Amino acid sequence: MTSTGEGPSATGSSSISANTSQISLADQFARSTEEEIQFALDEIRNENEKLEKETGILTKYLKRVDPKDIQTQIKEASPVQQDVVRVHKRRSRSRTGSTERLLKLTTEQKCDIAQREHDELREEINKFKHETEKILDTYRATREEAEIRLAEMKKSSYEFNRDIVLGAKNLRTGRVVAERVTRYFEDKMRSRKALIEKLRLKNSTLKVQKKKLQLQLKQKEEMGEVLHEVDFKQLRIENNQYLEKIDERNQELLKLKHSSGNTLQVLNTYKKKLNNLTMESNRLKLEISQRNELLTKIDKETELVEKEREKAESINANLRRQLQDYIVPEVLDYVQVRADLYELTKTMKTWERKVDIAQMELQKYQKQWLMMREHSRTVNPWATMEQHAAL
Repeated sequence: MTSTGEGPSATGSSSISANTSQISLADQFARSTEEEIQFALDEIRNENEKLEKETGILTKYLKRVDPKDIQTQIKEASPVQQDVVRVHKRRSRSRTGSTERLLKLTTEQKCDIAQREHDELREEINKFKHETEKILDTYRATREEAEIRLAEMKKSSYEFNRDIVLGAKNLRTGRVVAERVTRYFEDKMRSRKALIEKLRLKNSTLKVQKKKLQLQLKQKEEMGEVLHEVDFKQLRIENNQYLEKIDERNQELLKLKHSSGNTLQVLNTYKKKLNNLTMESNRLKLEISQRNELLTKIDKETELVEKEREKAESINANLRRQLQDYIVPEVLDYVQVRADLYELTKTMKTWERKVDIAQMELQKYQKQWLMMREHSRTVNPWATMEQHAAL
């Protein structure tokens, strides 16, 4: 009866307190500034994010843990915590009137749940790491096998091209000789059969060794010489040490392979540079020889033009001397001499024009020679230094 009588009064008091809290909150928001409201909103958002994270961790924990364990944890809680649970239960009954109760986790319980989830996550990470390492080892083994097969295929292809495609052709007809092809494949089949027989013998030897070891292990078990846990631990430690040494050797081998690959790359680069420089040197030598021939030709033409110019100058001086010593002759002689003078003047102008043209050609060839020499110096300074050393 008392419980039924307290229900409406509790409901009324809760509604009155809710109305008063809403009025106080409205007054507080009305008095607060925008910055204070924004700050309060950020705090509420941070608190909600925190609660969401805690709820997510608790959900994962509840999915993984048996509910009976949770009940035992609640029963094993301290009396103060049980009183808190009863108070929350009484308040929830007075507010909602239902059978649900509000349970809050203590800090110790939260830490316990977080620690368990942390340990579980670490175990999952370790398990995933172990599985990924297995997958990586499988992929490495597959890659090494593929590389070995690729090398064998390349070797077989090279040998086939060398022995059959290029070496088995008939020089007269240009066709591949069928007998050599048949002999080549027969040799390959024989080598494969020999390899299979070798592997079969090795497999049978390993089987015999396995049987011997199993028999020895069985005898030791019968005689009581079974290894104890300490021996297994010692063997495990030695095995780990050997594995570490193997990893170190593998790392050194990888470093050596990497350095060898870099060295081969550098060597190929220098080979390419040497080939390019050799081609450039041959080109420059050919160009120098061509330019030397052109220079010799220009020098010969210059000497020839110089001789013609000296001859024309001597003729011109002789004619000028004759003009200075000239005495007025008869009219017919004057006309004849005038015609001769016209012809000589015309010839002189022609030779002067030829001399000018030859000088212009000489200047042109000199400019071309200077430009080619400057270009050769800029393109290959080593050749220029060699020419100076030779001079």
